[in-house]
Amino acid sequence: MKHLQQNSGNLDELSAKEREIYAHLDAARLPRHIAIIMDGNGRWANRRHLPRFVGHRSGVQTVRGVVETGARIGLQYLTLYAFSAENWKKRPPTEVDFLMQLLRQYLKQEVPRLNRNNVRLTYIGRIHELPVNVKERLKWAEEATAANTGMVLTLALNYGARTEIVDAFRSILSAARNNGGIDHVHIDEDLVSRHLYGTLPDPDLVIRTSGELRVSNFLLWQIAYAEIYVTAKLWPDFEGTDLLDAIADYQRRERRYGGLSHQANGNGTHPSRDDARQERHEVPVLAGRK
Repeated sequence: MKHLQQNSGNLDELSAKEREIYAHLDAARLPRHIAIIMDGNGRWANRRHLPRFVGHRSGVQTVRGVVETGARIGLQYLTLYAFSAENWKKRPPTEVDFLMQLLRQYLKQEVPRLNRNNVRLTYIGRIHELPVNVKERLKWAEEATAANTGMVLTLALNYGARTEIVDAFRSILSAARNNGGIDHVHIDEDLVSRHLYGTLPDPDLVIRTSGELRVSNFLLWQIAYAEIYVTAKLWPDFEGTDLLDAIADYQRRERRYGGLSHQANGNGTHPSRDDARQERHEVPVLAGRK
């Protein structure tokens, strides 16, 4: 499906602060795909002595703002880690039930806004295991936005990267049984990628809120060479300006995909301090825009 070009969003609808940051970005070098680990709803509520569900409701408002900013700048793909496969076991049943209801409400309320912003909605994860009323609402929302040609918003629901890889290999074996058997299968990275959930390009940039330095079983295969940006902000405090700040940081980096930096001459030149840090896969914690 044809999508918007990276600088063809509705920039006039950005806030004044967003336009100020965007003016310093290279519109031709926006990341094609941004994936976000939305973390901190519960801590946000706890710090305010509020019930956890208030934090989740505030987090939904943040989703709205970030999605709109992404669509307005012409971002092609945005994936949000909304509900992990582990949440079923690690969250109280009452909280899980609330999150499922909140998801249904979000879809009902946001589809008109997604259509106004030309956003197409998709999902990854074990969707078939979700409650029936949730699956029905998901199908309705996906169909209602299917004709949109702008940013693709993907919600990772009942998602875990390890289960995704397991499901990929099950899919490969199932296909092999129907096509001459496993002996005829040539397993390589491309084959595995084709059997993962969805048909999304690998993320260029992964954003994590709340300051935690882990990827939490999110897109493990796909983020092999993604840049990682961590902000101490809790998800309900994250704004469109923070998304643009993350993109600005991304544009200051040099992506090497395992190769040498432009500064290295291949004759024993020692890497810079920043290069050494990146080679050790250390992630700086960025405070985010205040």
